[in-house]
Amino acid sequence: MIGKLSGKVDEIAADHAIVDVHGVGYVAYCPSRTLDQLTRGEAAVLFIETVVREDMIRLFGFLSGAERDWFRLLQTVQGVGAKVALAILSTLPGDALAQAIAMKDKAAVARTPGVGPKLAERLISELKDKAPAAIISGVPAAAIAAISRAPQGPAAEAVSALVNLGYGQSEAGAAVAAAVGDLGSDATLDKLIRDGLKRLAR
Repeated sequence: MIGKLSGKVDEIAADHAIVDVHGVGYVAYCPSRTLDQLTRGEAAVLFIETVVREDMIRLFGFLSGAERDWFRLLQTVQGVGAKVALAILSTLPGDALAQAIAMKDKAAVARTPGVGPKLAERLISELKDKAPAAIISGVPAAAIAAISRAPQGPAAEAVSALVNLGYGQSEAGAAVAAAVGDLGSDATLDKLIRDGLKRLAR
């Protein structure tokens, strides 16, 4: 089984890249975000998930092991195959996907072509306890989820205010969670909103 490819990018297409490893060209299907970061003729390292079926062997390539883990994890959800998993990772990189799951942000997940509201809800429901314990922009996913669940208080009100200004639920939650981490749990609503806006403007 192939776990990693290190070579020169020979070709980049709409859904795959060909990586030349000592004269052998390997076709690796990748999320669009991965393809966007590859340059033809330059060296690249791809973490590979090898899928073997009766009628084919296909390689899926990612820039990090964590992204590959997300690809595997997404396919444990009913209705999500390799094609949909790649589409999700093309729309939401791993940290953004972790935020969306922690914040139960179905709308963010449903932005992926081919993922409707029902599948988005199933993804969040089934992965909320399985998602990698990733740190999102330095903020634990658990902290974001705790703020999201809070029925009232300055943090929850700050998230609501940022959402009303047009920011997504998951990014607003991450910004306020980071603000709480810096300013303390007794920070006022005004300070949390100001700090959150500064983070979102970066």
